[in-house]
Amino acid sequence: MSEVTRDQVVDYIKGMSLLDAADLVKTLEKELGVSAAAPVAMMAAGGGAAAEAAEEKTEFDVVLEDGGAERVKVIKVVREVTGLGLKEAKDLVDNAPKPVKEACSKADADEILKKITEAGGKATIK
Repeated sequence: MSEVTRDQVVDYIKGMSLLDAADLVKTLEKELGVSAAAPVAMMAAGGGAAAEAAEEKTEFDVVLEDGGAERVKVIKVVREVTGLGLKEAKDLVDNAPKPVKEACSKADADEILKKITEAGGKATIK
């Protein structure tokens, strides 16, 4: 018996009529003891959360969790990263948790996190 590749199966199913494909699904459900409706219902109930999780994230937010004991150093880092004035940067650090930088690349987020951590603060990337 010759081995059938996955691509061959997909091509075969693409050529089927909608009624034939529906009948195939019912037959497979009976033969394998599974239901194709469960994953579809989960996707609808989750609002597409699973699909979003499957997509690779390209934008990250750096959130300052705590200014730490060396708040002055953390304020300087926040000013450097955001371009905020002294008062605004101090308010951000004093009112943590607050986002420091939003929608930045993974490399930028990692660099900001490193700077905040080295200054004595605590931050996370979301």
